[in-house]
Amino acid sequence: MAQFDPRRQPTRFAPLAMTVVAGVSVALLAGRVYQPAHALEVPPLTAAERAALEVQAYANAGTPVGLTAPEAVNVEVRRGETFEDAVLRTGIGANEASAVVATLSNALDVDQIRPGQKFETAISRPRLGRGDARLIGLTMRTGPASQLTVSRSFDGALRLRALEEQVTEETVVMSGKVDGSLSTSARREGVPAAAVRRATQLFSHKLDLERGVRDSDEYTLVFDRSVTENGRTISTGDLLYAELKGVVFYRFQRPGQRNAEYFDAAGRNMRSVMMRTPLVRGFRISSSFGYRRHPIAGYRKMHQGIDFAAGSGTPVVAPADGVVVEARRWGGYGNWLRIRHGNGLETGYGHLSRYGSGIRAGQRVTQGQIVAYVGSTGASTGPHLHYEIWRNGQRINPAGIRTSEGTVLSGSELAAFRAEKARIDRIIAAGGESRVQASQYAASTPGGLRPAETEG
Repeated sequence: MAQFDPRRQPTRFAPLAMTVVAGVSVALLAGRVYQPAHALEVPPLTAAERAALEVQAYANAGTPVGLTAPEAVNVEVRRGETFEDAVLRTGIGANEASAVVATLSNALDVDQIRPGQKFETAISRPRLGRGDARLIGLTMRTGPASQLTVSRSFDGALRLRALEEQVTEETVVMSGKVDGSLSTSARREGVPAAAVRRATQLFSHKLDLERGVRDSDEYTLVFDRSVTENGRTISTGDLLYAELKGVVFYRFQRPGQRNAEYFDAAGRNMRSVMMRTPLVRGFRISSSFGYRRHPIAGYRKMHQGIDFAAGSGTPVVAPADGVVVEARRWGGYGNWLRIRHGNGLETGYGHLSRYGSGIRAGQRVTQGQIVAYVGSTGASTGPHLHYEIWRNGQRINPAGIRTSEGTVLSGSELAAFRAEKARIDRIIAAGGESRVQASQYAASTPGGLRPAETEG
């Protein structure tokens, strides 16, 4: 057994071993855990996201000291005033108005801004009611998808920025059920007014939209539109497809033709030579062709037309292409219109409230064009349209008119139509389509825009 020698230092293995193990462990752990730092890529912000961040930043900045919370002030440049005059009407001082105009001048020619140009401002006013207001921001739309903004940075400087929204071209498939009328139902679902008007004109060739269409009848409309990234529709295209009660229309432009036409699934032109009625909505037949007791004279008399009861101002359309023969006052007919069509046919319209834009003798009109509006002029007991048709100078019953259909496609035209029909059918099956468009909506303010990212 070894003797204890107080002159020798004892060897302590446990602490030494633990120190060695700990050092090795730390080294190994550090080697495994350590990884080089990688910066995460931040995706670029869209124009809408940048604008939203700006709005949030201004909100977080709080109300300027001594001033009220910013209020929105909409301004429209008036006739005879400069853009600076319009800015002054917001209540800010002359020096600040000049600074705002000078800042905007970095991007456009403010001298070319015309009456009617609108812009929005955010204005803070003195809390005690003394002194000039202060401009917090100004926004002016310079095109359908572009705008200029003037805002204050946190040090009070004016900052100018040009924003351009991304535009998406959409083909929209809108389906629904009639509730009240086709036009009312479609407009309620967001179908553009131009597409609704076109659809009602087309269907009026084949259907009685007042008595032949009932609630719950299903319809489908397909149309193009351009939408900004904020969801604002800036333009709408043509109606591509329409379906109601088994009646179907496909839009197709024949090679060499200036205007598009509408055909059924077999390639037959759905445009009849003469529409059924000159009204496409909001009417009822109040008096038919034939003998009747005159509502004013009180005795039986031949009624040589059809009366359509409708609200004053209801549009009257040309039932066929033609030339205006008369647009004048004519005795008991009140405001009178007569149009000459082909095949010896003429149509007449009485008791009108007014004529359509540009309607006068000698003016050529096209089928479906608005030529007048329902009224109660002349010998009339209430708003209605008196409608007559002549054939070779003799009045005939408008209800008995028989007309032929238009073109039937064949050959290469039929093949081209079938290709376009297949494309539209694919869009309908997919529920629509969209595609981002390189911006074609350049700034439209006179003088043009220059690159803007300055402080004043």
